[in-house]
Amino acid sequence: MLISTRGRYALRVMVDLAEHRNGHYVPLKEIARRQGISEKYLESIIKLLVRAGLLTGLRGKGGGYRLNREAAQYTVGEILRLTEDSLAPVACLEPGASPCARAAQCPTLGMWQGLDRLIRDYLDTITLDALLQSYAECVQSL
Repeated sequence: MLISTRGRYALRVMVDLAEHRNGHYVPLKEIARRQGISEKYLESIIKLLVRAGLLTGLRGKGGGYRLNREAAQYTVGEILRLTEDSLAPVACLEPGASPCARAAQCPTLGMWQGLDRLIRDYLDTITLDALLQSYAECVQSL
């Protein structure tokens, strides 16, 4: 499993919006500047996040983007599953994969299934709020 740029940037956008949450919409230009991501590339990521209902967008003066829920209600797993084709460690466990003809004789299948569960369970326990708290603690210790 390799997390793509799209997945990493989506997490950065969501954390940025959680960090700068003040009831107002945050302009795309500000997010792009703070994160060092091109506005053009960011547009495609944000479009995906809006379509999935994670963000709300508003056009025009005073427009931008904001979270639809509290930061503690978003998990890293939810965001990465949206942006990545798969988080499965092997192809046979990817969503929609055809059943493997060797599954009944595969001595490693259980191990891969266990790793898949560990990845999902781990990423589903980390919230945007937890990422912000961890970051704040890290900055304070510097």
